[in-house]
Amino acid sequence: MPDFAPEKQWIVVDTDTGIDDAHSLLYLLAQPDVEIVGITTIYGNCAVEDSARNVAYVLDVADAPRIPIYLGASGPLDGDPSIAWFVHGHDGLGDRGFERPEPTLEAESAADYLVRIANEHPGQIDLHPLGPLTNIALALEKDPELFLKFRSVVIMGGAGPYPAPGTPTVTDANTNNDRAAAEAVFGAVNNGNVIMVGVNVSSQALLEEDVTALLLGSDLPTAHFAGTILDAYNDFYQYKWGRRISAAHDGLSSVILHRPEIVTGWIEGPVDFTPAAGSLATRVALTSDGLPLVWGTPEGASTRAVTSFDLTEFRRRFVHALAYGRTRPALDPAGRTAPAGWPNSGPSGAGGTD
Repeated sequence: MPDFAPEKQWIVVDTDTGIDDAHSLLYLLAQPDVEIVGITTIYGNCAVEDSARNVAYVLDVADAPRIPIYLGASGPLDGDPSIAWFVHGHDGLGDRGFERPEPTLEAESAADYLVRIANEHPGQIDLHPLGPLTNIALALEKDPELFLKFRSVVIMGGAGPYPAPGTPTVTDANTNNDRAAAEAVFGAVNNGNVIMVGVNVSSQALLEEDVTALLLGSDLPTAHFAGTILDAYNDFYQYKWGRRISAAHDGLSSVILHRPEIVTGWIEGPVDFTPAAGSLATRVALTSDGLPLVWGTPEGASTRAVTSFDLTEFRRRFVHALAYGRTRPALDPAGRTAPAGWPNSGPSGAGGTD
């Protein structure tokens, strides 16, 4: 473990390494002010063993092989795992024939590692779950005050507040894949530092056709790899919009973790798990207008759900990182400014300004 320099943002990523997870890792690895301390793996987009292989492959492509990898849960707290092979391919990276190495795994389990690293460095590390929340729930069983020891917990999952009348309700695969884990995570004690980046907003983080062309036309290995798997992602998403474009679900959450100033709106409250009309969406217990639910507000810890963001700035930063990695200077690597009232999301020990 390197020394914790205050100018760095120290992050632990928990990932079910599919296509958009790989893009998130590439984004974070491209930032000179970010240090990924460790990566824990989980099932979801692929089997947990493939998730670990994919992490090792991404780190190899990005020339960052020394980040430790921890194997996590192979299925939910109860029942069998749901694997999204129809979206991410059977290998999790679009079945494009990558020769993935067998990863070198740490002996410690993902849950044990999360508890240890949070207690060894309280208030210094950001936790970034990108898949089903099983590993996080298992860690909370060992340490119910875990979230008080992470500086922030930025989760790609959930569906924000209840939708406006007449608009569809969306179900998030990450929280739906382990409902018991999601309830444990969003119900855990926190200090206002848990952020939900739900599919209500991440579905707006669209990467247009020109992004795929830019990446595939690059000679940079990380960029060409990012374009190859983005092209595979478009194989699925073309049937959603009739175009070869896709949503950067995990990518948006990673940019928000790193550059919270792109957030332009959020709503805050306990999380509701009430099923309605066949939906099992995980939502903050407020209407789209910020009003209480008619059946009352559930008890539990408060979560901040992002409701809007600067799409132009997101695309600028995210595509720049995928296209150029560290071969060009990062965009504004210092001076991160969180929106007023936002939890500390600046470099460790030096939070954003209000």
